[in-house]
Amino acid sequence: MSKINAIVREVTALTDRISEFQIGAADGSALPAWEAGAHVLFDLPDGDTRAYSLIAFDPIPEAPESYRIAVQREPEGKGGSTHMHGLKPGAEISCAAPKNDFAVTPDAPAVLLAGGIGITPMISMATTLKATGQAFAFHYSGRSAALMAYRDTLRDTFGDALHLHCDDDGSALNLDAVIASAGADAHLYICGPKGLIEAVKAKAEAAGIATDRIHFELFDSPQEQAGDSAFEVELASSGEVFTIPPGQSIIDVLEAGGVASANATSSAAPPITATWCCLRPNAPQATSCKSVSAAPSHRALYSTSEGGTHGTLRQAGGTGRPRAATSGAPRYLHRSRGVPAGDEASIRQCLGLCRP
Repeated sequence: MSKINAIVREVTALTDRISEFQIGAADGSALPAWEAGAHVLFDLPDGDTRAYSLIAFDPIPEAPESYRIAVQREPEGKGGSTHMHGLKPGAEISCAAPKNDFAVTPDAPAVLLAGGIGITPMISMATTLKATGQAFAFHYSGRSAALMAYRDTLRDTFGDALHLHCDDDGSALNLDAVIASAGADAHLYICGPKGLIEAVKAKAEAAGIATDRIHFELFDSPQEQAGDSAFEVELASSGEVFTIPPGQSIIDVLEAGGVASANATSSAAPPITATWCCLRPNAPQATSCKSVSAAPSHRALYSTSEGGTHGTLRQAGGTGRPRAATSGAPRYLHRSRGVPAGDEASIRQCLGLCRP
């Protein structure tokens, strides 16, 4: 996968914990285009990556001169945000081209719900909806006003469409009221803490909102677990075998190897299909193709297309790892989760989200 050699152009403190970074190509050339909801994977010195949503308060140019991101420092995290906060103007950094797992539907009314740093992808969504003249309501919730980035700019840009909610005053978010105000054809977009996403999903589904109109994105990081070990993925189409180390997802390794694309619409890499690969633990003998001799497990927010809400767990969202091998017949990786053959989006999510 080709990388972009970039440079930090500007750093602006937005709150005590959140800073904005303007990132440009090191050679001054235009950067790859992107659409509302997209994110970029930035490389860290230890070989890991972090994903940050791209921000735009104005219509997104076809050949952007820079990318704008906001990073919240997490002192108790794994170090990615601390590294980013240590970058100064002129610092070099590499990143991948933008990917969009959280696209907005510009031809339908929308309700945008952001919690905390989850505001970042919502800004470009609101900008796109405003530019197309589409009706939308924009709700931004935080613990207190001082912790909420872009408050004044958001007010100036989106006017009456914006609703700020602070947990420490009378403006606290009332999810029942927000869900009740959504029109029959409105789409819900949620980004923020897991608790917010689960609450919105539950209330929206109880209110009869169709699951294909509920979209979410969760900021999360892979967590290595005791006994976690490498396993192998064999491609049914070519016989190639890839080792998936602890802390990485299947889809990340396949993409790094140049054989899969998590965004088939914007890449020449072949899409993933139900017969594309099989998992096999590191052992002399492989399991039969399309099956796995270990039962895959999924994060709570993953669900299939059979009546389930669609969403994305970002930041390598799950390690794509099987549990220790179990006795009995192999479990089919996709069929065990009810993912129909050919349902490319659900299969891709399965590959990215399975974990011990």
